[in-house]
Amino acid sequence: MSAQHEAGMTTTHRVVILGAGYAGMAAAIQLAARVKGREGVQVVVVNAQERFTERLRLHMTATGQQLPELSIPEMLEGTGAQFVRGWVTAVDADARTVRIDDDRVLRYDTLVYGLGGVADTSAVPGVEDHAYTLSSAQDAELLADRLGRLGSGTVVVGGSGLTGVESAAEIAERYPELNVVLLGRQEPGAAMNPKAKAYLHAALGRLGVEVRAGEEVAKVLPDAIELAGGESIAADVVLWTTGTRVSPLAAAAGPAVDERGRIVTDAALRSVSHPEVYAIGDAAAIRQGYGVMHGTCQGGMPTGVHAALSIDRVLKGKQPKPFRFGYYHTPVSLGRHDAVVQFTRPDDSPRSIHLTGRMAARYKETVTASPWPTYGRMKKMPASGAFWPRGGRSTRVREAR
Repeated sequence: MSAQHEAGMTTTHRVVILGAGYAGMAAAIQLAARVKGREGVQVVVVNAQERFTERLRLHMTATGQQLPELSIPEMLEGTGAQFVRGWVTAVDADARTVRIDDDRVLRYDTLVYGLGGVADTSAVPGVEDHAYTLSSAQDAELLADRLGRLGSGTVVVGGSGLTGVESAAEIAERYPELNVVLLGRQEPGAAMNPKAKAYLHAALGRLGVEVRAGEEVAKVLPDAIELAGGESIAADVVLWTTGTRVSPLAAAAGPAVDERGRIVTDAALRSVSHPEVYAIGDAAAIRQGYGVMHGTCQGGMPTGVHAALSIDRVLKGKQPKPFRFGYYHTPVSLGRHDAVVQFTRPDDSPRSIHLTGRMAARYKETVTASPWPTYGRMKKMPASGAFWPRGGRSTRVREAR
């Protein structure tokens, strides 16, 4: 046996993609489609389960609505990518290894880190023990079971961001016998223009959702929440939607991370400390001219595609191009037949134009359903996935002089 073989080295360049969410699947399918049939390149996708989690629909799952089960291995069929099911328990960026389920080790030449964020249940006492979250399909199904058995009572949704708004509206529409309280530090729709925000508030009012803005939760109890001012609100169910955190795996792995544990990337989405590691989606701190990107599906999928394009260029001996992305909309569902869509500037600030009502609901549903057919098109025509708003001047990062 040769020393090269004993060291685990081969002539095949192995690209390991961790996480098969929106960004991870985009990276996997885009790269696999581009290197298909090319000798010496292997694409491996690692995910904890075979089922694709439609995070954009988890508020629907949480209210007992049946959604189609989407299979990651089925979507990867024909691409040449290998699927490995298992939990990533450790990454060693210096040794270029990934440990899966504590008993398997994968070596890589290039790593795409796409293990995204989950609800932050550590910031407020009692959340971990007494609140539900929408971090996974399993979490949403647990909430659906509880709501289905509740009959009457009060549901408190902690967090007035978009996930909180969509969840409160969905619960109120599906379970009109329940009292739904939506509370958070900011007004719901705070980032929208005045007319869009007013529509959102009116829709929540029509659904019977009690909105309490300017509130901070100090503690979650088994049957109540305690506010920072000392007031207690009785709650049969608490859904926690405020704040996200990323897996500590990235920080432990070795690459440079920011204060939130996200891998800091260069313009091509490579780790600034470990250029053989690419970071995408919620796991990456990606700087644009307007600041660091925040996690959304509209931005996550382009990061996955661009990472694949960058890797493909490097494999061909070329320099990768800088990533640029500009936001363009914020669609928010308000139950099944109502919504508001705020169109935005590239830096995510609101424009004056927006959609409301059934037209907005159809728009939101089209957006929500778009990733899966997009992956299908990319399998046949990889270039079809490489189009998104670049954002013009607002996304250019000016180098310090």
